Amino acid sequence: MWVCLRENCVIDDATGAEKMNYEDFCHIASVCTEQIGPKCRRFFSPSNFMKFEKDEQGRIAILPFYLYVMRTVSLTQARIDMSELDEDSDGFLQPHEMEAYIRGLIPNLAQLRTMDAGFVPMYCRIAAHKFFFFCDPHRRGKACIKKVLLSNCLQELMELHQESEEEVTDTEQAENWFSQTSARRVCDMFIALDKDSSGSLSKHELREYADGTLTEIFIERVFDEHVRRGKSCGGKTREMDFESFLDFNLALENKDTPEGLTYLFRCLDLQGRGYLTTADIHSLFRDVHHKWIDGGNYELCIEDVRDEIWDMVKPVDDLKITLVDLLACKQGGTVASMLIDVRGFWAHDNRENLLQEEEEPEEE
Repeated sequence: MWVCLRENCVIDDATGAEKMNYEDFCHIASVCTEQIGPKCRRFFSPSNFMKFEKDEQGRIAILPFYLYVMRTVSLTQARIDMSELDEDSDGFLQPHEMEAYIRGLIPNLAQLRTMDAGFVPMYCRIAAHKFFFFCDPHRRGKACIKKVLLSNCLQELMELHQESEEEVTDTEQAENWFSQTSARRVCDMFIALDKDSSGSLSKHELREYADGTLTEIFIERVFDEHVRRGKSCGGKTREMDFESFLDFNLALENKDTPEGLTYLFRCLDLQGRGYLTTADIHSLFRDVHHKWIDGGNYELCIEDVRDEIWDMVKPVDDLKITLVDLLACKQGGTVASMLIDVRGFWAHDNRENLLQEEEEPEEE
């Protein structure tokens, strides 16, 4: 189809872009149908042509149209593959079905082909978990196939089609949850924190996460809200298993998303009332303040920080902050960081200096 598009398009004299008007579009439809088959015809409908931005002469660029076709075909293929794995045909995938789907993709993804066979089961477990974190908000143990197809997670996974050596930087690899680099990092992090090699993390062990910058009260609340007492625990203290650790890690790395912020808000909501009061903010920030002073920083007033948070959020009710308020203000992730992580508060306090440092290399 790409060859057909390029051979029958016109070059824009001003921009050099390859474009086609509606007559070209209809002609290319006939050529594609003849050379490739009747399945192409559905992409060349008048309504599809109208979806794309047109220039003054009513022409559309061929590249966006081609990418649209590619994405539609890719999503259709993904839906077929997932539906084949949906054992009970209910339109949902269970964790083992999602892991099987990811396992089937590995040979076709350039950045994953070299993966050690021994790491594949662990990789699939880590990769599948992100889909459930974002597509199974009620933690029912199954993700809707339609929701998975439309999620950013699938798009992020498909980015691994790019050849790693030539097209992707180390930073991009580390930032992509589905890269080998990221999966091994998460796995190594859990092993490093698990000092007694029990296969789960105690509160004391989890305190070492992110170099110990998270507050005591936040760690306590994570265990209260997100760590279930296992049957084998008996009277022992609860410990965080690997799946719960993946949730924890995903929430902290995606604080600005509704799913990440919902996870964190449950921890911030000390009384379980569905909102935060000035007293809650004071209690949460007190631990950050202790770590801030212990780090040799200047003295600050907790009331000033509380007032700043209120100004950032601008809640509907002046006396309390809800999850809806945090999501609406577009700074919920920053507010959460300020209340649970001394490093997050430091980043906010030094935001102007950090912004200036980011701009200087660009100018150079």
